[in-house]
Amino acid sequence: MPVAAELMASKTPAAQKSRRNKFSRWERFQRACRFRLLVPLKRSVHSPEHVARGVSVGVAWALTPTVGIQMGFCFVTWVIARRLLNWDFHLIISLAWTWLTNVVTLVPSYYLFFITGQLMLGRYDDLSGYNEFASSWSKSTVDADSMGYWEGLWAYAMIIFKGWGLPMVIGCVPWSALGAWGGYVWSLRFIKQYREARLRRAILRDQQAEMTSTGTQSND
Repeated sequence: MPVAAELMASKTPAAQKSRRNKFSRWERFQRACRFRLLVPLKRSVHSPEHVARGVSVGVAWALTPTVGIQMGFCFVTWVIARRLLNWDFHLIISLAWTWLTNVVTLVPSYYLFFITGQLMLGRYDDLSGYNEFASSWSKSTVDADSMGYWEGLWAYAMIIFKGWGLPMVIGCVPWSALGAWGGYVWSLRFIKQYREARLRRAILRDQQAEMTSTGTQSND
């Protein structure tokens, strides 16, 4: 097969699906996290603090029961922070990190919020198990999944606040605050270490190139 034809065949939906099937669901999740969350941190040209603040805001909204409108809340936060508080952060990074709550992590996260809220409210005798919560969530959202975006979003909101509302809203607060702080500290360290390592590699390459050039001139 000619090279051009082989390249075109590798880009077909069937070929892409075949490549995806080579990875387990967990491996695909890890790859998605790397490309959506880590790669933007490495490629950003902004200051580490600016980027880390974006991660912090994104994680804060990710750890709330607002899946579907988290990006909107990030944008509103960005506008308010810049206009009223004279405080800025990386909006694109912030939007990317709301993906921390996704199809894989949604139900476990919501269950964590619910249990935390029940404990904070002192409802120790009303703590459902995870399987019971997941089953109840699945049954409640089956109709919303078949709706359009806005209708489904409204249905999800009603399901959350009518079924698990107060405990879930209260229970997400400590996790959101902890996630915001942890996201800032971790990402700031990650970015600084990555840039320092990249600088060391660049210096080493320059030194090696200089030594090679010097050696060539000496031989001449």
